[in-house]
Amino acid sequence: MNPAIFKAYDVRGLYPDQIDEDAAWRIGNATACYLWSKLQGYDRGQAHSRAVVVGHDMRTHSPGLAKQLMDGITAAGADAVFIGMIDTPQIYFAINHLGCCGGIQITASHNPAQYNGCKISGQKAVPIGQTTGLDDIKRIAMGEPQQVPAGEVGKMTEVDLARPYREHVLSFLASNTRKLKVVIDASNGMAGKWIPILYNEAGIEITMLNFEHDGTFVHDPNPLVESNLVQLKATIKEQGADLGVCFDGDADRLIVVDEQGQTVSCDIMTALLAQYFLRSHPGSMIVYDLRSSRIVKEEIERLGGQARRERVGHAFMKKTLKETNAVFGGELSGHFYYRDNYYADSGMITLAHLLNVMSETNKSMSELVAPLRKYAVSGEMNFEVPDKQAMMSQLASKYKHGKADELDGITIQFPDWWFNCRPSNTEPLLRLNVEAQDESNLQTRLGDLKALLGEPVDH
Repeated sequence: MNPAIFKAYDVRGLYPDQIDEDAAWRIGNATACYLWSKLQGYDRGQAHSRAVVVGHDMRTHSPGLAKQLMDGITAAGADAVFIGMIDTPQIYFAINHLGCCGGIQITASHNPAQYNGCKISGQKAVPIGQTTGLDDIKRIAMGEPQQVPAGEVGKMTEVDLARPYREHVLSFLASNTRKLKVVIDASNGMAGKWIPILYNEAGIEITMLNFEHDGTFVHDPNPLVESNLVQLKATIKEQGADLGVCFDGDADRLIVVDEQGQTVSCDIMTALLAQYFLRSHPGSMIVYDLRSSRIVKEEIERLGGQARRERVGHAFMKKTLKETNAVFGGELSGHFYYRDNYYADSGMITLAHLLNVMSETNKSMSELVAPLRKYAVSGEMNFEVPDKQAMMSQLASKYKHGKADELDGITIQFPDWWFNCRPSNTEPLLRLNVEAQDESNLQTRLGDLKALLGEPVDH
């Protein structure tokens, strides 16, 4: 098995060259051993306490990988509960709803069709990443398989959670939702299955794009790439729709497009949703990732909330939400987290809250976000840098007169602009975000930074 498939937050690689059925068996086996060893707070005799819940996405190789994964789980003596072809957030729901010791979703998320992988969670859907158990799972998987005697092999059961999952998601949708015209691009991913199941009676008019599942993608299932939104934007204008939404492949995140066909950046969405949550939960904590616009912190504090800045990544966001009991959190990547959803992210629940926000007023989405588009932003850019740490030191030296911190990479702030530069975990890339008071200032600062970093690369 190729050890390179174990990344910072998940398992991911090309099928079948890097990840195949044998690797899936080993990952299932190792995960069961790890989760069972860490089991706390459950009666080991209750129905699903010794079970690992398993689901998969729509990729053609996902069902076969899931089958082998579950064989590996049961060979280790744990039970496997199979919940079918699902969006990734349903794994988080299932772990908590069934009381399982953890779960695995077979998915490669936003990656192209030739990729696959695993997202692994522990008890109560706590994420398992490199520093929180994934390295241990990797070590077990790379060693001798763990197999119990024949009489102790776990069992595999199938459970359909569509009804309770639908009830859970729709519990976030207000009863007075107005009849909105919404264009939804499922990216040939899991939203194509679950939007009709969850929202078929929600009182909105949906135009469906790329809801089919045949193992191919009309466009890569990554809504952060502007070129993947072209079809959605054109359809919004043709239909005269109120709102457009593009999901990624496993439907745990989404990108919003307004009625004019303009993309709404996810930090602006965080600020808009912060307003919404602070109206119903005054004084609450809201968590945002450090790449977000200053408008996020400003809005939270203006409305009497507590703003908590956090490093990038779902493991850090979920941990902080739980530790602070924050009501909501948002990342620039399109992941939005909710206290009442086990501190986990969900694209489907985010859609419900968007409909709620638009139903509270007769304003259009562009009107709602216009006051929040206060600053000029670069968006995230990637630079190929052979020696990432040396370059970070150069940046720190050049901008030493600013207010600096190293929460994630290096952030340096000045009164009229700021930037964050952080290294990729897996590639020779530095990722840069810059924000300034106006476009002229932004371009000046970008020019200075590019003099050191070079020209950005597509990624």
